[in-house]
Amino acid sequence: MIAVFRWAVVADSLTFVSLSMINRRNVSAADLDLVCRHREEMFRESGSPETDLAAMSAPFRSWLAPRLTDGRYFGFLAEWDGIPIAGVGLMEIDWPPHPFHPTADRRGYVLNVFVEPAHRGRGVASLLMEASDREFERRGLTFLVLHATAAGRPVYERVGWAQTSEMSKSLPTGR
Repeated sequence: MIAVFRWAVVADSLTFVSLSMINRRNVSAADLDLVCRHREEMFRESGSPETDLAAMSAPFRSWLAPRLTDGRYFGFLAEWDGIPIAGVGLMEIDWPPHPFHPTADRRGYVLNVFVEPAHRGRGVASLLMEASDREFERRGLTFLVLHATAAGRPVYERVGWAQTSEMSKSLPTGR
């Protein structure tokens, strides 16, 4: 058990909190609403327009539900005093061998990393990322990718992630 102590605001007062008081558990199909809320809040905080968030909500829920049920979407939640305060989603993605992973045909993908605002700055995201590394290793995945927000980038860099040269493009609908 890790015993890291930091000051945190708990019930509107400054309290000395131990990260060892945080329980980590596997995400499950019962967490559908929570994962959807975390994803929406993550994108809201990164500046996505409300119209885009509204358009994404139902399709994401429909996409996520079967993946939570069959395990294609897996991950962890951090709980403090039985209340979820953070989460991370994980997936295995089919990918051809690549110079970064010349003998592997899969990558680990990290998504939906979110920590409730009142619990940020205490190392919770780092603990979830370390648990994610261990889970990917257990599954035999050796190359991992994620898309970082400006706020998340320093957290990921502290736990060993590096920026790559990936680009993206959206095509107009209806073609």
